[in-house]
Amino acid sequence: MKINKDKVLKITVCIISVCLSAVILFFFSDAVISFAAQAVMVNARSFLPVKGLKPNEAFYSATQEATTAETTAKPITTVPATSTTKPVSTEKAASAAVELKFNRTDEDILSLIKEAEKEGKKDKKDGKISEYSYINDGVTDKYGKVRVKNVNNKTDINIKKLLETKSEVKVNKDEPAVLIFHTHTTETYEILDRGFYAVGHKTRSNDSRINMVRVGEETVKEIENAGYKVIHDKVIHDSSYNGAYAHSRKSVEAYLKEYPSIKIVLDLHRDAIQRSDGTKIKPVATVDGKKAAQIMIISGCQEEGGPIEGFPDWKKNLVFAVELQDTLENLFPGITRPLYFSPRKYNMDLTTCSLLVEIGSDANTLDEAVYTGRCLGRAVSKILERYEE
Repeated sequence: MKINKDKVLKITVCIISVCLSAVILFFFSDAVISFAAQAVMVNARSFLPVKGLKPNEAFYSATQEATTAETTAKPITTVPATSTTKPVSTEKAASAAVELKFNRTDEDILSLIKEAEKEGKKDKKDGKISEYSYINDGVTDKYGKVRVKNVNNKTDINIKKLLETKSEVKVNKDEPAVLIFHTHTTETYEILDRGFYAVGHKTRSNDSRINMVRVGEETVKEIENAGYKVIHDKVIHDSSYNGAYAHSRKSVEAYLKEYPSIKIVLDLHRDAIQRSDGTKIKPVATVDGKKAAQIMIISGCQEEGGPIEGFPDWKKNLVFAVELQDTLENLFPGITRPLYFSPRKYNMDLTTCSLLVEIGSDANTLDEAVYTGRCLGRAVSKILERYEE
């Protein structure tokens, strides 16, 4: 058999070229691949009809643009992977993002947890923290999802009738409708969820990152995300604890004078519950797979011959209190403790939709309380929607 030396030489050169190409492609940058791809496409276009290459024209064009950009030292714009999907409206996309992140733990709280884990390694276990869900404890009146604990009170209530009555709320999105404030601004929570407390842990602080202001911020954000305007009073009212309510009253009166559009006024606190054996109780509910601090709504009244005076419209406040609890329970089942109804005032006489709201106790974590603040904001937003003008 006669061997054709030219053919053997060509085959050998071809094999060597292929091997060298493989090595180059393996060791060098993606730019070589782009260049090679462009060369292949250009050569292919010289032999094949244009119609046959239509499916690849977008790739060819993109490759050519990228190469040109490289040679002119201009930045390459990368086309997002989602560019070929059907566009989603900004409003719907934002709504979806909120839903996905609703049970989040915010970065600032994660940082606080890390700090506390480092600093708390030597903390002594001074007492136990026990979780408890208050559902029907002490309930005297119940209808639907509303449970009321009527304490030291001669006044009978009809929850069904209260739910059928409309709250005195009128909402214009151009003006503030809600005021959030904190009579006991410095109240704080645990940072770590570890089942015990250390006496050295501060239960009060002027630091707005960890006190009631942080919880209020979350409530405000949720209401504002729904398109409503809110005033958040962050002033420390309890520098002198005994005069806190008189101090916060002045602030609320000033805001109501400046913004007469405000109808809903919420004084956000946290409770403190401790058994005789020293065990602290943290009221909890599970919302969307995550622990949240339970809420206790407090609504007061004035009775004939009773200790409270100057609170003639208390029934209107109770209407709003029942509506708020019903809304919270429909959105987040189990998040509320029984509504606390008793002869008290606590500055609730300043509007007909003023309430004192206890978010968890000092045994709850800040993360749990902030999450509940978010839930409260969502519920208030739903109520505002009903009364929007």
